[in-house]
Amino acid sequence: MLFKKMLRTIWHYKAQFISMIFMVMLGVGVFFGFQCEWFSIEKNTFYFYDKTGFADYRLVDESGYSETDLDKILAIEGVDKAARYLSVLTNEGKENETVSLTVTTNEEVSGFLIMSGEEYDASSSDGVWISDQYAEKNDYKIGDEITLKYNLHSITGKIKGMIKSSEYLICIADENQMMPDFNKYGYVYISPLMFKTMMGGIEYYPQINVLSNLDRIEFCSKVNEALGKTNLILTKDEIVSYAEAQGEATEGKTMASILPVVFLAIAILIMATTMQRLMINEKTQIGTLKALGFRDRKIVKHYTFFGLAVGLIGSILGIGLGYFIAWFIFNPNGSMGTYFDLPIWTIYFPWWSILVIIGMIAFMTLISFIATKNILKGNAADALKPYVPKAMKRWKIEDSKGWRRMKFSTKWNLRDIFRHKARSGMTLFGVVGCMVLLVASFLMMDSTKGFVNKFYWGSMNYESMIILSQTTTNEKAVEMASYFDADYCSSSSVSLNESAISIDIYHIENDYMKFLDKNMNFVKLEDNGVYIGQRLKQENNLKIGDELTIAVYGSDITYKVVVAGEIRTLTKGIVLTENYAKEAGIAYKINKLYSSWDTKKINEDTTYSNDISASKSKSDIIVSFDSFMEVMYTMIGALITLSILLGVVVLYNLGVMSYFERYRELSTLKVVGFKDRRIGKLLITQNMWLTIIGCVIGFPLGVWITDILLKALAAEYEMSLMFNWMTFTIPVIVVVLTSFIVSLFVAKKNKKINMVEALKVPE
Repeated sequence: MLFKKMLRTIWHYKAQFISMIFMVMLGVGVFFGFQCEWFSIEKNTFYFYDKTGFADYRLVDESGYSETDLDKILAIEGVDKAARYLSVLTNEGKENETVSLTVTTNEEVSGFLIMSGEEYDASSSDGVWISDQYAEKNDYKIGDEITLKYNLHSITGKIKGMIKSSEYLICIADENQMMPDFNKYGYVYISPLMFKTMMGGIEYYPQINVLSNLDRIEFCSKVNEALGKTNLILTKDEIVSYAEAQGEATEGKTMASILPVVFLAIAILIMATTMQRLMINEKTQIGTLKALGFRDRKIVKHYTFFGLAVGLIGSILGIGLGYFIAWFIFNPNGSMGTYFDLPIWTIYFPWWSILVIIGMIAFMTLISFIATKNILKGNAADALKPYVPKAMKRWKIEDSKGWRRMKFSTKWNLRDIFRHKARSGMTLFGVVGCMVLLVASFLMMDSTKGFVNKFYWGSMNYESMIILSQTTTNEKAVEMASYFDADYCSSSSVSLNESAISIDIYHIENDYMKFLDKNMNFVKLEDNGVYIGQRLKQENNLKIGDELTIAVYGSDITYKVVVAGEIRTLTKGIVLTENYAKEAGIAYKINKLYSSWDTKKINEDTTYSNDISASKSKSDIIVSFDSFMEVMYTMIGALITLSILLGVVVLYNLGVMSYFERYRELSTLKVVGFKDRRIGKLLITQNMWLTIIGCVIGFPLGVWITDILLKALAAEYEMSLMFNWMTFTIPVIVVVLTSFIVSLFVAKKNKKINMVEALKVPE
């Protein structure tokens, strides 16, 4: 009998059950999906690092390291493995294409995985192992020959294998390239023997890569003691392929702890409220079952099953949706696939996320249990009485002239809102939550787009960036700058408070490079000091006027500089003019030119071809930015779509339940002569009041949450909030319009009100 009763109840409240299941599915799906996304990044990348021997530390010295230096490092207690290492940009012979030529003296350190072809042979004199993605994009196959040019040297080898290397997990040439572009940039590995032959018997390795569990301070101390000098030592946290990948995981974790939690919280609270109201609407049915002799335990078990069933079905569907969301973001053909070059793309989930979902199901079951137990208190006669809201005390404001001047609809709605505080509060919470999600989504999109327009389209006024070879002198570089109508720059690393930072020294005459201050306005570099980035300022608690002491790696030379201003940079470091560098006595080497020439003209001109390592066009860099924006828009678009869906379901569910809750009052209004249209207007007006209040609260809350997200998710880009008219209008329009349509739909139910029922209910 109870089974048939259960089916009839489900059918009677089918819209509510479907909407509750849908809410749970959305809440669990978004929460579970975002948890899987960041956890899968961690698991897959760490697997890749482990299999390829991604180095924990990198010793860097442009003068190079000998075999003796390597032996000294290997002799340090706590060093597991080490290898001399080289990665240099070479010209592959095609326009705008560069390839990183890579050599490791121990393939177990900074090595690679063979995806197809022959195994790596360290004694090969003609073998080349090439990035499988670069090979695919440029139509290379196993057995093909490839020629690479490095300074005055060139090398031709036969492709023997397709590979993936964790050193190039995020395959970008430098900080100016935001997204990988395998059409234009890739990497190859060759054997040490082949490299030595290419260099005419000379061995040149500017890095030693080390696997070690020693902490940074202890490792640096032991290395400096072993080599007898101060060394530039980079941790894996300072390498793009590690820092950015783990940054994505951290950003995903931060994102998953805010917006998806908002999704889940909205779904749980609204669903719990709906389930509680549904139990109240079933009060008479529960009383009837009790009067017929059913034990309280059996009735409680029957009605508790509804909460359990909704939680289970919604969670199972939500886990499926979560896997889809995670796969949509994290798959080789998805948004992450354009950023990471991984050998595997397995979806993992953190074990505690299942505990959260189990806890949510238990909570919803408990709500049903408590609601039914409360109704069953007392005898059958008490339970048979229909639910009557608590009587309200007369407000003092009702004696005022202002109250008497109010319309009946205003008075009725105000009293109804405060009489049903839980329902009104949940409606407000639902609107605020949806508003926060939409504002955060649009504001992140506006801020990202505004940043790209300002930082890249506004700051980069050159046509091409020319990367000079290591043998090019400053005198030759200045001569080339005049020839190519270029500004020039020296980029290197120095030590500040025992931490590596970048130092960029600019000579700007043609305004090809501009700089943004902390307020996102363009500022001219003056010759009175250095300009610091936002991250450097925050990490070292710096301010304008402070004096900094920077140290040169490999020597005891230090320089004192003064902080003259703050700018936004993509690298953690300092920026200064050439004139100030000369004044401070800072030695530098020019290694970049920013020219008005296009890359085709540069490549065709052979005047300084031996001094050019590579050239990149601005358009290629912009393509990288567009790919980055496409990834962002995909994720934000998915978030907006899910936010709107959740908003529709939440508002509809609350609207329908409030209609059932107010059935007695609405019936009474109809008995005393109110038309359906006027009653519908009452319902719509109240919902619109709550919607507008929710928008007013939700908008600044959404801005505040987005500011937190940007600082956590885009710290390396030093982004700031940027507003667009869409941020101010579209979220409000979407929420208000959704609320109005849902209210209109619910208001049409007035035609089905049975007026006789109002006369049957005892006061």
